Amino acid sequence: MTDLIPPPPVPRIAVAGGGTFPVRRIYCVGRNFADHAREMGASAPASAAERGQPMFFMKPADAIVTGDADVPYPSATADLHHEVELVVALGADAPAGELPAAQALSLVFAYGVGLDLTRRDLQAVAKAKGAPWDIAKGFDHSAPVSELVPADRVGELGPLVLSLEVNGQQRQRATLDSMIWNVADILHALSRLYALRAGDLVFMGTPAGVAALQPGDRFSARLGSVARCDGRIAG
Repeated sequence: MTDLIPPPPVPRIAVAGGGTFPVRRIYCVGRNFADHAREMGASAPASAAERGQPMFFMKPADAIVTGDADVPYPSATADLHHEVELVVALGADAPAGELPAAQALSLVFAYGVGLDLTRRDLQAVAKAKGAPWDIAKGFDHSAPVSELVPADRVGELGPLVLSLEVNGQQRQRATLDSMIWNVADILHALSRLYALRAGDLVFMGTPAGVAALQPGDRFSARLGSVARCDGRIAG
């Protein structure tokens, strides 16, 4: 069958060592660091037994910004916030049904670091009304992301430091073992809601220290010495 309009390009991320990763979907995890949950006015679990279920939302695949390109300041907001996050890239489809946590890491192709940019004022209004806040998260250019690094070159995740500097000043910093739900936990939980596929990205949540970005600000997000995403907020 002939396409009646030109098909849109598939968003792609460069992979360390060569090649690209075509993006299918972007899943995001909310409140995955206790300190961030508390700074947003939410309760945080005191123990693993109190964790409950993760909170998820999504961004469109073409929200990614790659190659350290400028990020346009978005429309309809006066309060753009940064949230630095571990990015997980899936290189295989999950089997049908619920994915056991013990098998989850076998799906992971690579890791990176990115920003979950948020129109915080729109989110606050939506929360106050008890309404969905998709427009606060899933907008154009809302997911700057680094080059992806194959998982077999990364090693143990827990000790890695996730950090963000803005204009040379540190804003956020935490080790990945501070996450409430680890990568295997999140993939298991997602598999109960969606059919996970090769090409999916998962943004794993942010630590405390989220704050506003202004036009002209320069940011540098890092995952230890593994991955780095630099950029500038363009006016």
